[in-house]
Amino acid sequence: MLFGVPYDQLAILAFGLLAAGAATGILAGVFGVGGGAVIVPVLYELFGVVGVPVEVRMPLCVGTSLAIIIPTSIRSFQAHKARGAVDLDVLKAWAVPVIAGVVVGSVIARYAPPVVFKLVFVFVAGLSAFRLLTGRELKFGTGMPGPVGMGASGGVIGILSSLMGIGGGQLGNLVMMAYGRTIHNAVATSSGLGVLISIPGAIGYILAGWSKAADYPTVAAIQFPFALGYVSLVGFLLFIPTSMWTAPLGARLAHALPKRQLEIAFGLFLLIVSGRFLWDFIAR
Repeated sequence: MLFGVPYDQLAILAFGLLAAGAATGILAGVFGVGGGAVIVPVLYELFGVVGVPVEVRMPLCVGTSLAIIIPTSIRSFQAHKARGAVDLDVLKAWAVPVIAGVVVGSVIARYAPPVVFKLVFVFVAGLSAFRLLTGRELKFGTGMPGPVGMGASGGVIGILSSLMGIGGGQLGNLVMMAYGRTIHNAVATSSGLGVLISIPGAIGYILAGWSKAADYPTVAAIQFPFALGYVSLVGFLLFIPTSMWTAPLGARLAHALPKRQLEIAFGLFLLIVSGRFLWDFIAR
């Protein structure tokens, strides 16, 4: 055992994190997302293997996901920005409301029951899956909204992303394409949302979960040195190497491969994950 965790459980956790990290990096580049839609469900299953209670498992997954997204989203954003595809004006308009939304989401995370996180995940992932599988896009106009609309949409993106553990790329893509932006411009610009969301989000979850370790003294996975609050240091350190390595590859693929096949594959994955969390809720 290591800090009370059997070696076989640690091996499963390590292998799963490394493999999921590679997939996360590719998704970050291809879809302009931080990869939280992959990270959270993978962590949920892996943390279950090492005995993390359901009462703290979902927020631990979300907080860890936000921490993992920090370097991945920065790398993805830099790759897209180097291609000149990022609309910095949109990011500047979203910056304050998005960060404010993340702060609100972090406060909710401190007091919300686990079911809240699952329902948010089901709603956002299900909506994204429907859009990806049907190929249908919302249409609100031909230009981005004014200050009020940008503020409202940014706040909603920040809150939902911080409760779901995503970098905001899925929601940013949805909004930008609804206002007439091309998929490549939306993907590139939305990659910057991950930077705005992940850093304050991870800090917020560390603070939100700081006192939880004392409530579960026998659960090694949420004790230091394994975790800080609702951020798993093990998950963070094992995800980063492979996700950082594959993020630039994903950015290249985004400009080279047929988008429709990639959208269908990702949509099916999101549909399966949504169904899994929805079943958890129904079966309670």
